Amino acid sequence: MTILTAEFPQSRLRRNRQDAWCRDLIAETTLSVKDLILPLFIREEDAERDIPQMPGIYRHSLTELLTICEKAQQLGIGAVALFPFNNPGLKCEEGLEALNPDNIIGRAVRLLKERMPELGVMADVALDTYTTHGHDGVIRDGKVDNDDSVKALTEMALILARNGVDVVAPSDMMDGRVGVIRKALDKEGFQHVRILAYSAKYISSFYFPYRNAVGSISCLGKADKETYQLDPANPKEAMREAAQDVLEGADMIMVKPALPYLDIIYRYSEAFHLPIVAFQVTGEYSSLKAAEQNGWIDFNRAMIETLIGMKRAGASAILCYAAIEVAEVLKKQ
Repeated sequence: MTILTAEFPQSRLRRNRQDAWCRDLIAETTLSVKDLILPLFIREEDAERDIPQMPGIYRHSLTELLTICEKAQQLGIGAVALFPFNNPGLKCEEGLEALNPDNIIGRAVRLLKERMPELGVMADVALDTYTTHGHDGVIRDGKVDNDDSVKALTEMALILARNGVDVVAPSDMMDGRVGVIRKALDKEGFQHVRILAYSAKYISSFYFPYRNAVGSISCLGKADKETYQLDPANPKEAMREAAQDVLEGADMIMVKPALPYLDIIYRYSEAFHLPIVAFQVTGEYSSLKAAEQNGWIDFNRAMIETLIGMKRAGASAILCYAAIEVAEVLKKQ
């Protein structure tokens, strides 16, 4: 790309930066509260509330869920994404609690759609928070079985749809699950339920605080998910994953984590004409919080800078644990 410009001093690029009104006028990328999705951890009343690895973030009971969602809605946040913290006694090898219509997420979805029908509600579709082994699918002969996992995930998606969820978000990275889920939803009359496919979910050390937050870290132990999550070295493989999900009926596609994979967000935004969602994961949030607590950075400024970077790369929306803090800053601006 050739860039033509006059020479200094005829061209003074700082002229347009000298006033706030002008800087705002020529801003090439904007961050709005409407770009934010608030991820929330949901717990039973008797479960632990605090998450030591995520300062300022908590597991919410159903009563607390209404309070924080009302606050989010008042600030202009239009959607939340729900993740369960299940008591160990509810977990098993097959993750059967995921197929219980009255599990903690099912009750949370029904409550929100009854009390706050205009709030968008997304829910994760994966078995890791429900299994004793901590994997996203079912284990057969010591390995995660793709096709048996897809059967369970499809039933999980149908149960979420029956409970009233607006968006199901398969995060498991099994092959073919988007197409099977789409057909099952349509067959039962849930054509309106959207699919947000985790198309580029990379193996990442930035997930550690999340696995503590949902209680899967002790189940997973030293095992990894390299047989189904993407290798950080592979951008072309991510393109194939997204292309397959789009062909199978995904309404939106996700890149997770966000900041280490801005190039993937950009590639997706250039190649696919549907919304690209970035997930600023727990480790990204916790790193900034830890730096703030040590007096090394201004958290709000650093957070907004990273979110603008995601928007600049091509993200249409961002899952952000600090969405309420960011919304409050944007409101003051």
